Amino acid sequence: MAASCSASQLAQLLGPNGTAAATFICDQFSAVDSKFIDTSYAVDTTYLLFSAYLVFSMQLGFAMLCAGSVRAKNTMNIMLTNVLDAAAGGLFYYLFGFAFAFGGPSNGFIGRHFFGLKEVPNMSFDYSHFLYQWAFAIAAAGITSGSIAERTQFVAYLIYSSFLTGFVYPVVSHWIWSPDGWASAFNTGNLLFGSGVIDFAGSGVVHMVGGIAGLWGAYIEGPRIGRFDHTGRSVALRGHSATLVVLGTFLLWFGWYGFNPGSFNKILISYDGAASYYGQWSAVGRTAVTTTLAGCTAALTTLFGKRILSGHWNVTDVCNGLLGGFAAITAGCSVVEPWAAIICGFVAAVVLVSCNKLAEKMRYDDPLEAAQLHGGCGAWGIIFTALFASEKYVNEVYPGKPGRPYGLFMGGGGRLLGAHLVQILVIIGWVSATMGPLFFILHKMNLLRISAEDEMAGMDMTRHGGFAYVYHEEDDSVKPTAIQLRKIEPSSSTPTSV
Repeated sequence: MAASCSASQLAQLLGPNGTAAATFICDQFSAVDSKFIDTSYAVDTTYLLFSAYLVFSMQLGFAMLCAGSVRAKNTMNIMLTNVLDAAAGGLFYYLFGFAFAFGGPSNGFIGRHFFGLKEVPNMSFDYSHFLYQWAFAIAAAGITSGSIAERTQFVAYLIYSSFLTGFVYPVVSHWIWSPDGWASAFNTGNLLFGSGVIDFAGSGVVHMVGGIAGLWGAYIEGPRIGRFDHTGRSVALRGHSATLVVLGTFLLWFGWYGFNPGSFNKILISYDGAASYYGQWSAVGRTAVTTTLAGCTAALTTLFGKRILSGHWNVTDVCNGLLGGFAAITAGCSVVEPWAAIICGFVAAVVLVSCNKLAEKMRYDDPLEAAQLHGGCGAWGIIFTALFASEKYVNEVYPGKPGRPYGLFMGGGGRLLGAHLVQILVIIGWVSATMGPLFFILHKMNLLRISAEDEMAGMDMTRHGGFAYVYHEEDDSVKPTAIQLRKIEPSSSTPTSV
């Protein structure tokens, strides 16, 4: 709030002939106050831009994770789809998506202003807000691409990615994040069940949308060739590089510190009645802590859980468990205590392992476990928030409505849980009603799945002109000068030269 200076009142304090001095002092005071306001805008915009850059860096994480999780013969294909998710998503979110999501004033279903960023910047939005929200939109598209990896035609990627980022995802984000949205916690004049939906950074808006879309794509396409044998038994088609999986996981972890804490949009905000050292900057730090604890707990739970179930210490499973914890805590990261985040991560790991077991029984094939991880853990995160949201933090992060409902287990009643159950059902219904028919139409038009021959040979060779990796075979006519490796054949006790 801007401070004020009254020259007439100040002149009375200065005595006779103090009018000119009072006017001068007030003018200087107003100029300084204006600079403070400008600085506040600059700090908040810089914070949001930096967060946007972090979230965008998650695309590199997605690319590395996807590349490592598929077989080497499809590496170039999956890398290209990740690039195009960002490129096509950028154009369509600029033309339509941002307007559908945040184009207010509008109705509760969909926005109707700011197409092509017309009338931006304004009092509500700057260009930085668009950039940040675009990074979220392409994250949802990246989730879906993992589910349908290794058997999808290139044109299908372009079609679904454009439709998802330009229409399907923006409508959901309007419902939850726009002040006009019918389920938004910011719509203080018409709150769903008196609370609205607290999906702070998008366990439902981003992760469930991407996961449910991927679920329909993978289901309609069917499993990859060789994923299940003739008896229906699961056959592991392992990714070719655990190194890339770990690299992608750490990049996503790093980017999540823009995804969750950055969703405050502003950092230079003080809380009424709080000490000078406590404000929104403290909430940003707490959000980073809850994000970290949920991911770490989920990783360790998955590590020991899979060890018990399979007898192995599997790094890929641990990476997926870590990401499942992040996906779950994303909804309530700003409104729960750090100890609650540990519970969130533990249950998220159990949910992920259970969903993977169910997928195997249903003969459902998702190379990156994206539908199980983002859809299943995202849904748990929404329920978790309704159970553990703190009254104090809810009122700080969502001001303007005293007495707002909070977590059921924290004494806040069941209204928030009711709103969140509605959110889960509506997201499943909306994404199923839009992306399901799209994938079905693409399937019927033979635009969805590649041929069996191309799938067996690998899309890098058949669709992209060559493999991602260059292999140099040793010339047998040249006698090697290095020490030769020797191998021991299982059937022989005598080492043989190779």
